[in-house]
Amino acid sequence: METIRKEILPGVWLTALESDKFKTGCLSISMLTQLDRETAAQNALIPYVLRRGSRYHTDMRSLAAELDGLYGSYIEPVVRKIGEIQCIGFLASFADDKYLPDGSGVFEKNANLCGEILLTPRTKGGLLLPEYVESEKEKLLDSIRGRLNDKRSWALQRLIEQMCCYEPFAVSRLGTEDTAESIHYQKLTKHYRNLIMTCPVEIFYCGSLGADFVAEKLSDALSGMPRGEIDYDIGTDIRMNSVEENVREFSDELSVTQGKLVMGYRLGECMDDPDIAAMYVFNAVFGGCVTSKLFVNVREKLSLCYYASSLVDLHKGLMIVSSGVDFDKFDAAKAEIEAQLEAVRRGEVDADELLAAKKSVASDLRAILDSQYNLEGFYLANTIDGLDLTPDELAAAVECVELDAVVEIARSVVPDAVYYLRGNGEEDSNET
Repeated sequence: METIRKEILPGVWLTALESDKFKTGCLSISMLTQLDRETAAQNALIPYVLRRGSRYHTDMRSLAAELDGLYGSYIEPVVRKIGEIQCIGFLASFADDKYLPDGSGVFEKNANLCGEILLTPRTKGGLLLPEYVESEKEKLLDSIRGRLNDKRSWALQRLIEQMCCYEPFAVSRLGTEDTAESIHYQKLTKHYRNLIMTCPVEIFYCGSLGADFVAEKLSDALSGMPRGEIDYDIGTDIRMNSVEENVREFSDELSVTQGKLVMGYRLGECMDDPDIAAMYVFNAVFGGCVTSKLFVNVREKLSLCYYASSLVDLHKGLMIVSSGVDFDKFDAAKAEIEAQLEAVRRGEVDADELLAAKKSVASDLRAILDSQYNLEGFYLANTIDGLDLTPDELAAAVECVELDAVVEIARSVVPDAVYYLRGNGEEDSNET
């Protein structure tokens, strides 16, 4: 699988993976902008409004018919948050030209259609259509409000909002309800035009076509993109220490029968020169897989939690432990989670635990190679972080991680905040 990276237009970069492994092609176009509370909802709305209709395909029915004629291709809006960078754009999937009759040119037609949707939206008087904006705004508001239906994810977001309340990272990828409600089609049009001119753009392609051919066709498809002064001043600030000397505690009460305990940590000084492979292994040892200390001890042996796991966000330098707990076991579960972290800090990890953790992480990394969409996400994140690693290379590095490196990371981790979701005495039939 050959990987080539090149700038095809000012501030527009292509990462192309030439591979015969898949029978479909994958293409994504992502505009990168700084995550900000005031603009996040506008950014999240833009790809959905653009997908409603273009100059030449004026509504979704026309777009759908065109895509159906391209062997069932699809182009979907994508909104992501990677660290404190918001990534908005489109992800396309289509039959690979290699497996189609000669001259079908499905990739080129999909590239042109992506360019058309992105650069020539349907307008009236030079403005985005009010009815499209209002319709998609209501759907965005439904999505923002609907996050409460998944209590596990909602508790995680609430911890992040309060733990990182002084940082842009507190903002979700969809923005906030109040800023979404204030969106107006005139303001959104102006914001869209500014993004098109100033955002760095990352394009990803995976398929059998050569990188030079792909670059040429995408350059043609995006040739009408107006480019001004590209805003490269975007990134993520990583805080090494906790916000306050004492761990902050937050809580909410809702109609739930199962409590949620979410504990937030800063990864600390190890983020000065991060060892990515060792951090993945540390997380797997502590709480990131089924052989981890949290799963084996807190959940299985002691039955203190319905679930207990950890995740690390290496873009922001955070570790978050998420668990489902009976209300009367909050203190015991919290104490045992802390005890398991202390055990890792003391190096109390036997050879079998370490080996199982490394195997789990390496297997997950190599599994990325089996999915174009996982590859797309992997390379976009690596690009934003300035890394130049393939999944195979990172998996090989993981397999070489020693216990000392895991212990060093554990000792660097700093507790910052704890969030409790408690019941209010009412039952929620939709609780998850």
